[in-house]
Amino acid sequence: MEYNSPDFTKSSGKLTPYAKDAYLKWKFEKFSLLLGISPTPTWELIEDFWGYRSVEKTPLDLQKFGSPRDFGISLIGKFGSEGKLGYHFMFGNGEGISSENNKFKKIMGEIHFDLPYFFIQIYGDWADGKGHTDIYTYQGFLGLKTDKFKIGAQYAAQIREKDPDKQDTYEVASGFITYNLSEKLTLLLRYDKMFDPSPSGISYIPFASAKSNLLIAGIDFRPNESVSFIPNIEYVFYDETDTKKPGSDLYLRLTFYYKFK
Repeated sequence: MEYNSPDFTKSSGKLTPYAKDAYLKWKFEKFSLLLGISPTPTWELIEDFWGYRSVEKTPLDLQKFGSPRDFGISLIGKFGSEGKLGYHFMFGNGEGISSENNKFKKIMGEIHFDLPYFFIQIYGDWADGKGHTDIYTYQGFLGLKTDKFKIGAQYAAQIREKDPDKQDTYEVASGFITYNLSEKLTLLLRYDKMFDPSPSGISYIPFASAKSNLLIAGIDFRPNESVSFIPNIEYVFYDETDTKKPGSDLYLRLTFYYKFK
């Protein structure tokens, strides 16, 4: 279960519970089969590698290129005796955690290589739509990890059909580094580049209709293994448009994160 609160643009309200994971899982020797509401392969592994979902969503999640959950059938497994090559394929209804309201479906899939120092992922999906309104997404991710730091680089694009002769394409690139200054301190830096105006409204970061840049910086202080205090900033600035350059936005925040055990 998870609880959602009203966003910053709406009136105050109580937390609303909803089912985020509700599935049956059959485990076999080298793969698992899931049926129900379960995580999608769109950004789950990239989010784990980033490690700071508490500070900010990963780019595709933030820009609403997909959903973290869907109702359907998933096949998750690994190849080989060492299991360094893995996969996650899903056939879902494309409605996320909402109830299904049409006959159209969504196919998602990723393949990843998890090596001692490198993590590589290739992902793609196709969401069927009424008439010529299909949506296609593809992305690639490369990560480098050591005991001291992690570096990640990502590129993704989404094609949204409008009619037989028209489509909108949205592209985003992102890079980040997290560096352990000590056992209790970690520095984090991230930069996202939207090559097109943000395709969706984001309540707590209202992007202007222009090509945008998002810079995130913070430091994670961990008094113990379960608690993090993360002072951080988010700075949004824009490229020139045909008319004028939108003003920049600076957000100063303190993130408190607790790992419940």
